[in-house]
Amino acid sequence: MGLINLKKQEKKQKKWFRRIIVTVILLITVVLFGAGSYFFHVGMVPGHKSFVKGNQRIEKSDPLYSQKIWFKHAQKQKWTMTSATKNYKLVADYIPASQSTTKNVVILHGFMGTKEQMGEYATLFHQLGYNVLMPDARAHGQSQGKYIGYGWPERYDVRKWTEKLIKHNGKDSQVVIFGVSMGGATSMMTSGISMPKQVKAYVEDCGYTSLNDELNYEAGNLYNIPTPIRWPLIKMLSLINRTKNGFFTGEASAVESLHHNHRPMLFIHGSNDHFVPTKMVYSNYQATRGPKQLWVVPGAGHASSFAHSPHAYRQHLERFLGRYVK
Repeated sequence: MGLINLKKQEKKQKKWFRRIIVTVILLITVVLFGAGSYFFHVGMVPGHKSFVKGNQRIEKSDPLYSQKIWFKHAQKQKWTMTSATKNYKLVADYIPASQSTTKNVVILHGFMGTKEQMGEYATLFHQLGYNVLMPDARAHGQSQGKYIGYGWPERYDVRKWTEKLIKHNGKDSQVVIFGVSMGGATSMMTSGISMPKQVKAYVEDCGYTSLNDELNYEAGNLYNIPTPIRWPLIKMLSLINRTKNGFFTGEASAVESLHHNHRPMLFIHGSNDHFVPTKMVYSNYQATRGPKQLWVVPGAGHASSFAHSPHAYRQHLERFLGRYVK
């Protein structure tokens, strides 16, 4: 009898142990889902973000004051098209060059930015003799969209904008794809898909290696989340993103895209970037298969290389692109 009772007791203990394990797993899953949903809203749903600077007044002390003022008063044409997926209405500004030219640039803004916030770059390329097309990415500015794609679905929108630009300016068009921050990552991701032969070069300024890498970095940088917790949290966020936004976050990789790129690319990054860490540019630079050049701007922070070194920035662009856009 004693042995039978002991076995029954052991069975009960095992049963309770299993219940405890299942309960703990369920609780962890619920907590991860809650946290994942919160960070999905922070990262993928457009709206005010405390860690992103809003529109700022143009001050005369700004090293790019003249470029921003020129853009503010420049005559712009409004272009629209339907997004490559999801059927969103997308909006862009187009500024033709002062003289007839085959040179064109598509300028891509950053996370929660707008085409208007890329005015200084539009001025720079216009001064270099380019026709300038500046889209608002889906879910940004005047463009429709429910969620932010960090460059992954947007790469197909960029291709569609490029095709529209070529149709407008002719088959002999030469096109540069240029982007800063999320726009830089979008430029790199776009380089990994089939693009019109008129695309001659890419320029990326402070883009991340992949969405997962950036999420992992910011989880520590902005929220001080311990490393062991970050990846389960990102996995949950990725699952939510796949359901709502159409892709797993692990798919959105600039590095993997660059492995398929054989066209020229200029990489620019500030040496003092603490939002997209400077080390990421070296992985991006190594990944591309085409002609390439890397410029790490001493002392520049995130997305501030042009403001930090305006003359050198123009020189690097002019010299690099001059080899491929005639």
